[in-house]
Amino acid sequence: MQFPYGLSDFGTLRGEGYWYLDRTDRLPMLEQTGRQLVFLRPRRFGKSLLLSMLEHYYDLNRAAQFAALFGNLAIGRAPTPLHNQFFVLKWDFSMVAAHGAIEDIEAALHRHINDGIRDFARRYHSRLPEMIHIHSEDALSSWRSLLSIISETPHKLYLLIDEYDNFANEVLMAPRAGSQDRYQTLLQGEGLFKTVFKAVKAAAGGLGLDRVFITGVSPVVLSDMTSGYNVAKDIYLDADFNDLCGFTEPEVAAVLNHLEREARGAVESTSTRSDWSADKALETMRTFYNGYRFSEDAEISLYKATLSPSAR
Repeated sequence: MQFPYGLSDFGTLRGEGYWYLDRTDRLPMLEQTGRQLVFLRPRRFGKSLLLSMLEHYYDLNRAAQFAALFGNLAIGRAPTPLHNQFFVLKWDFSMVAAHGAIEDIEAALHRHINDGIRDFARRYHSRLPEMIHIHSEDALSSWRSLLSIISETPHKLYLLIDEYDNFANEVLMAPRAGSQDRYQTLLQGEGLFKTVFKAVKAAAGGLGLDRVFITGVSPVVLSDMTSGYNVAKDIYLDADFNDLCGFTEPEVAAVLNHLEREARGAVESTSTRSDWSADKALETMRTFYNGYRFSEDAEISLYKATLSPSAR
């Protein structure tokens, strides 16, 4: 059993035979819940892998890989009509540098959005009727160019935003004078971060953006930019999606029991001794990790994806 510790690329995970806990059965419910969704979880909980799975499922360039990636998963047996129907654009705001003056942070945000659009243009060049114009100092101009060009195609856009609040949180928590002022400049009034999300909202109003899925850690930034982006539906406290990321205790127990059988077989073949057991490992997890419940209606605790292997 190969565990994908630190691996967040769904294609690599599936292609190289890593263990994957199937959450694709939630895709129909996600589609029905809303077109712009916000899902928050603590760090290292598997959010990036979730976004990667969405990217592989909806990307029209990956239609030929559908059977290999999803064929033996829940969604492969009953796919939705939307699979492999979208252009997919991804922004990862954890890659935006949060140091320096406010002008440096804004320039970093422009560069990151532009880099994502450049990558988009390379991946879909054969499907686009003309080149996307990249404005090096104004990523929102590049964004408008992208939307204008895809409007000439039969497909719409799915935008994935990972760690939407990462750099803003770093700005807020930075141990330096003026951090609060820099945060307010980015998020309040006509700050760039807020303006970016106003542009996302506008794009979903008939300009070619059909769906948005946003992940992050905290709702603090979300509350500060609500006036600019008040169309998303938060699902992070919804009991139906409590275990969209992370592992339930029965799931952890099943894996530990499998590993115990493997270990027992190895011991028998080598005549060595092992005191490791699934029950002991699970008790360690209960004692030190204690589990998470993100909904008042949740009936079962969750464990972090990165903490679970250490119990072994």
